[in-house]
Amino acid sequence: MDSKQRVKLSDGHFIPALGYGTYKPEEVPNTETLKATKLAIDAGFRHIDTAYAYLVEEEVGQAIKSKIAEGRVKREDIFLTSKLWCTFHRPELVQDSLKTSLKKLGLDYVDLYIIHFPVPLKPGEEIFPTDEQGKTLFDTGDICATWEAMEKCKDAGLAKSIGVSNFNRRQLEKILNKPGLKYKPVCNQVECHPYFNQSKLLDFCKSKDIILVAFGALGTQRDKKWMDLSFPVLLEDPVLCAIAKKHNRSPALIALRYQVQRGVVVLAQSFKEKNIKENVQVFEFQLTPEDMKAIDALDRNLRYLPAKFTEGHPECPYADEY
Repeated sequence: MDSKQRVKLSDGHFIPALGYGTYKPEEVPNTETLKATKLAIDAGFRHIDTAYAYLVEEEVGQAIKSKIAEGRVKREDIFLTSKLWCTFHRPELVQDSLKTSLKKLGLDYVDLYIIHFPVPLKPGEEIFPTDEQGKTLFDTGDICATWEAMEKCKDAGLAKSIGVSNFNRRQLEKILNKPGLKYKPVCNQVECHPYFNQSKLLDFCKSKDIILVAFGALGTQRDKKWMDLSFPVLLEDPVLCAIAKKHNRSPALIALRYQVQRGVVVLAQSFKEKNIKENVQVFEFQLTPEDMKAIDALDRNLRYLPAKFTEGHPECPYADEY
């Protein structure tokens, strides 16, 4: 992957501008993740995004190791992200949680380790701990203390870079203004697409040299567990479709290219070989300033994934404007 397809992080490392996302709905078998991640590497993806909470780290690790064994890639060619889950925010749990992820992946380090959500949940085996009434069981905790433990993961060489996800401006500022801050977050991974373009958060992140990483960039996988299925389908948008037709590309490629041209690192998720191969073509064409303006105008502040389990916690990230 050449340099124009990579973005420099504030700590000097480089992140590929296009990543392959490995979140999957529960009904999709894990074997699909193994197969699709191999296809993604074959197609040219060099940035793979996973998480403890996706429950697919073993398969992602197997895919990477099998491609290394084939001689297709070296470990250093792959930029791998994983995420600290909410039940491990207590500082004494952070490094062990990363070690658990590394053990599942079968790797010595991740390129990027990020705090998945700013909301701590009750520690334990459950991904989503709840009481008898089904109410989320929160934990008390200080995000700055969690961040210090993340810094130690970087110092230990377990993660080359560290960042955050689903943080709002106030939460980013809390870390940036922390006395004795050793490393600032290199990125903030958030939902971002033409219907929810995050322009204010993007401007703020750029002003602080924090890279915005977009998930849900193709309108999410429309997993009924997490979203209202009555929401409009992004890739059926008439404006996106018209621009796609003009460039002789798919609406998905237009949505991905939009992010690349805004300086956003973008994740693309698909299990279909045809789509996986097509998504890497994002660097083969350019949108005009008029195209970009037309896509900007599609913003309707539509968050597909409201992460309802965080509601009611003082650190619920989506209570603020951005």
